[in-house]
Amino acid sequence: MSAPGRPHIPVLLRPLLKAVAPVEGIWIDGTFGAGGYSRGLLAEGAATVIGVDRDPMVFDMAESWRKDYGDRLQLVHGTFSEMDDYAAGIAPEGRVDGVVLDLGISSMQIDQAERGFSFMQDGPLDMRMSQSGPSAADLVNTLDEEELADILYHYGEERASRRIARNIVKAREIAPFATTKQLVEVIERSLPRPKPGQSHPATRSFQALRIAVNDEFGQLIEGLEAAERALKPGGLLAVVSFHSLEDRVVKRFLQARSGGGGQGSRYAPVQKSAVPGFDKPSKAIPPDEEELIDNPRARSAKLRVARRLDTPAAPADRSTLGLPAPVLEPAGKATPHKRRTR
Repeated sequence: MSAPGRPHIPVLLRPLLKAVAPVEGIWIDGTFGAGGYSRGLLAEGAATVIGVDRDPMVFDMAESWRKDYGDRLQLVHGTFSEMDDYAAGIAPEGRVDGVVLDLGISSMQIDQAERGFSFMQDGPLDMRMSQSGPSAADLVNTLDEEELADILYHYGEERASRRIARNIVKAREIAPFATTKQLVEVIERSLPRPKPGQSHPATRSFQALRIAVNDEFGQLIEGLEAAERALKPGGLLAVVSFHSLEDRVVKRFLQARSGGGGQGSRYAPVQKSAVPGFDKPSKAIPPDEEELIDNPRARSAKLRVARRLDTPAAPADRSTLGLPAPVLEPAGKATPHKRRTR
């Protein structure tokens, strides 16, 4: 739950609602979380919102207010990569008027020390959004040094990935990792003391492990494809991302699925794309000064919006999307590949 006195603030909600106005019909909020986007859409005129989340705890937290909306708010425990299946039982012909995705981790999850997402609070080394499957502790205690270094480098852009992975393997020979504090201490010993204004030494490593535990990039690609299948002609897809890796994938997906596959190069010539599924997407919308004052967490956020065309949906070519190497497999699973020299 959010810490007392620190309410969850939906990032880029005002510009999102402005970009998709007028809001009407049936929408999917694929990352329900604290319900901020769902409530915003319902207040602006959505007839129904299908709120999807793989974290079962968020629905318990919504119990105090969800009844205010009656049948207009339909909650589904699952992943947004299957949102078109959920829409099939609610929307006419299984097609919706809009999809909203807020990527990454919510402040609520970070604030819960027992979830293991935070390097600022000691807790179990978990990081599972769905509260099922292998945890972060499982990864750091069982993967070999090269696999760990791959994850830290590709998902966290951690330049000291080899050094950190080597020290993790040495430390677990003495005692297995069970808490976030244990991991933070190893990472801090592996890196120089940060200068004033620099991020915490564990920031990139914790991001990388969280992404790997939750298969976030595999889910992202499958979710974007599911959104294309779920949207009716003229429907809108709005995606909020928080770091450059996510935004790059969203940007390239929308470019590729709107017929703008890029310039190509001698290594990757331009290939003929499938029939476009979206109109040309908007430029990225950043937070304005007012939002940054109200919500400093929004400083790295970007919003991208695209309108669905009246064409068949098609899968994305993962090799063109700028995905980190471990998720280039067609199934979208996190299988580490050999990394480049670093």
